[in-house]
Amino acid sequence: MAEYAPIELPDNPRLAQNITHFARALRRAGLPVGTGRVIDAIRAVEAAGFTEKRDFFWVLHACFVSRPEHRATFAQIFRLYWRDPRYLEHMMSMMLPAIRGVQEERVAQSAEKRAAEALLDGMAPEMPEQEEREDDEVRIEIDASQTVSEEERLRSLDFEQMSTSEIAEAKRMLARLKLPVKPIPTRRGMAALRGARADWRRTIRAAMRQGGEIRSIARQTPRPRWPNLVVLCDISGSMSQYSRMVLHFLHAVANEKGAGWAKVHAFTFGTRLTNITRHLATRDVDQALKSAGAEAQDWEGGTRIGSSLHVFNRDWSRRVMGQGAVVLLITDGLDRDTSGDLEREMERLHLSARRLIWLNPLLRWDGFAPKAAGIRAMLPHVDSFRAGHSIASLEALAAAISTPEDMGEKVRLMRLIED
Repeated sequence: MAEYAPIELPDNPRLAQNITHFARALRRAGLPVGTGRVIDAIRAVEAAGFTEKRDFFWVLHACFVSRPEHRATFAQIFRLYWRDPRYLEHMMSMMLPAIRGVQEERVAQSAEKRAAEALLDGMAPEMPEQEEREDDEVRIEIDASQTVSEEERLRSLDFEQMSTSEIAEAKRMLARLKLPVKPIPTRRGMAALRGARADWRRTIRAAMRQGGEIRSIARQTPRPRWPNLVVLCDISGSMSQYSRMVLHFLHAVANEKGAGWAKVHAFTFGTRLTNITRHLATRDVDQALKSAGAEAQDWEGGTRIGSSLHVFNRDWSRRVMGQGAVVLLITDGLDRDTSGDLEREMERLHLSARRLIWLNPLLRWDGFAPKAAGIRAMLPHVDSFRAGHSIASLEALAAAISTPEDMGEKVRLMRLIED
């Protein structure tokens, strides 16, 4: 074990105290920050100095961040605690949006609510005491705290704007969700007392055992067959929080017995394609996603949708797309790949799938329009285009899969492209 020499600090070590409090906020937000890292951070700042904000940021980043998914949370807590002079008002506005004069007219950034919750740690602003009312004034108090169920509120809440506790509760809700699918009828038959078709082969065999006399006609019904579910999930920087929640949902679907799917195949892509199917078979969801994250080295990186789909169509399509597979494509469509032919690869993927459903978290915005080149290239080659930013949107996915005529928002957005 490493031994640390005594740290020479001034009589009033405010910087060390601030770094310690900052580390506690990171730990409450979910980062694995221990005493050793706090000591290393103080030593590193002592060696690097405290003159440049950029250097100070990366010194603390090197000491406290060890996983790619923690970068956004660290950046938000650092901004609120060290950079923003009005960080307390920002935190209050995120935690208590009903406070007038504090909340700003802007959309919360990634992980901002979790950062605010970690820094506040349960603190609540002291509300000014109301002036004493006159004796004859009638005061009506209404307790509206229980008027809306917490689960109902979480169902429609954006994954990106959830706090740490809300994410934990949302994961428990996602573990209970199911994604049933209707079986596919085949030309093969199975015995049935009141089947729609006559089973002449079984009828003749029975007659041969009766001396050639046909006493009854055997019936059969089409044998059902369940399709495969193939999931292509974008894990780039703009999709990281959504993809984690979707993978929690897919883990529950893959381990649900009797859900109807023959097999669930899962792939992640950012700058490259990674098959994580075997990791989803692990019963423990935390261990499954940890193993998947360790294999997918491009978490929170760039986005190369065209190249990733080309690799899938070339190496995996024939292996997993047989038997009428349903494909879920989870991405925002913001492709930064200039070398791949995205439209051609999307067309090939569409032709190989029984149904291709695209979940896009950007569709949560009322003013969403297919302006990006990647979205305009992909949209004509999907069967259904739906939002994928909340628990409610994933619940609606079950109905969309079992409804072949469901097209989501595709028709409306295709009109905008054609105009």
